[in-house]
Amino acid sequence: MIDIEKAITREVSFQHVSQEEKESGISTSLSDSASADEVITLRKLLLKPFVSHAETFEFDHHVELNYNVLFNIAKDIFDDKNFLEQSKKIHQHLVSVSTHPNISDGDLFIARFDGIRVGGNYLQGLGVYKFEQKEGFIETSTNDGSIEANFRQGLGSKKPEKGCLILFDDEPYTILVIDSNSKETDYWQQDFIQHRPKQDHVNSTNNFLKMTKSYITDQMPNEFDVEKTDQIELLNKSLDFFKSNDTFNESEFENTVLGDVEAIKSFKTFGDSYKQTNEVTIAPEFDIAPQSVKKQARIFKSVLKLDKNFHVYIHGDRSKIEKGADEKGDFYKIYYQNER
Repeated sequence: MIDIEKAITREVSFQHVSQEEKESGISTSLSDSASADEVITLRKLLLKPFVSHAETFEFDHHVELNYNVLFNIAKDIFDDKNFLEQSKKIHQHLVSVSTHPNISDGDLFIARFDGIRVGGNYLQGLGVYKFEQKEGFIETSTNDGSIEANFRQGLGSKKPEKGCLILFDDEPYTILVIDSNSKETDYWQQDFIQHRPKQDHVNSTNNFLKMTKSYITDQMPNEFDVEKTDQIELLNKSLDFFKSNDTFNESEFENTVLGDVEAIKSFKTFGDSYKQTNEVTIAPEFDIAPQSVKKQARIFKSVLKLDKNFHVYIHGDRSKIEKGADEKGDFYKIYYQNER
């Protein structure tokens, strides 16, 4: 989704978030980091968690976008208003929506970036992170011939429990979100950020693959006489289409993967119902997002499960598998050339 190789951290602020304390001191000491190792550490801690994201959002508000608090603060930061003051406003906004008793205290980091590559464009960005748990590590030191090793608590390899990266493209901007334990509390996304899915190639890739899987596995057996192996072949062909093309065309997909006129007609009807039920919009043509394909590939199962005895993984030629039955029961006959 994003390339951070040339990304630069311009400013960083640190505050503490607690339900008991409505205000916090603020530190900008990390903004002074200049060494190569410190730059890499900040990039790893604050940007790397978003590199493989395969879902995008944009700011929203149920009345009007200008009522969205975080959007307005982010816009002011983009317009070069005082970073320290805007960071304090973000802290105040987060505290004001953190009313649920299950919400944990944490460390709030806010960072401004340059040089985040998205496609062929380099964008500015704003990251907001809440770390609710610290990790243990051992700090070692040597000084005048003496050595020490001490246990410490801090931040390093773990990604934040809550986070969002705002990419300053066209308003209402693109947002990437991290939200662990979202089932317990939804304040981070619903109250603090306030967003909606973005209508772009990333979500079009996600939604079309989800829709295709639902059609092949759930709807198709209700309308056509298809074997489990036929369904697996169609799932594999669907993924192969997305993996082997840079751009998506709906008609080309239907003719390449489904082929049959009646199946295409059925798929279109199902698609209309699916998009209405799930409130998603899918463009008929879009650039394919590789990270979204990778994410959806995990749920495209190419496994034929036979009782509790066998799992047959099917990755290719459907014609090399035959189904039959005899006095012992149902069986599959598999043709192959090499045994490994």
